Amino acid sequence: MSRRARRPEPAPAAGGSAAGCTLTVCRGGLCGTPRAPGTGHDAQLAALRQSLAGAAAQVRVSGCLDACSQANVIVVQPSAAGRAAGGRPVWLGLVNDADATDDIAAWVRAGGPAVACAPSG
Repeated sequence: MSRRARRPEPAPAAGGSAAGCTLTVCRGGLCGTPRAPGTGHDAQLAALRQSLAGAAAQVRVSGCLDACSQANVIVVQPSAAGRAAGGRPVWLGLVNDADATDDIAAWVRAGGPAVACAPSG
């Protein structure tokens, strides 16, 4: 009977690490439009990128995610550690003010889905 060599499992990121989290910010459909007065869409992206620059998290922009009734939408993909802990992508809607954006960035810096408690509100 032969045995197959097992590929070593990658070590999960250290607790509280956002390494590998990806934020997808919708800017298609109604997201990114003046639908939410006072929402600075360019400023929101800049704030996310700046806040997460040292956290090795990726911020990307997508076209319409087809959740227009919840504009503005951000989807947070878990890090490798989060996936190992059972984390799944988290869809966040109505992200229309700086406080919500800051809360999301803080959550991702703390580790994101399945690693840190999600922001409430």
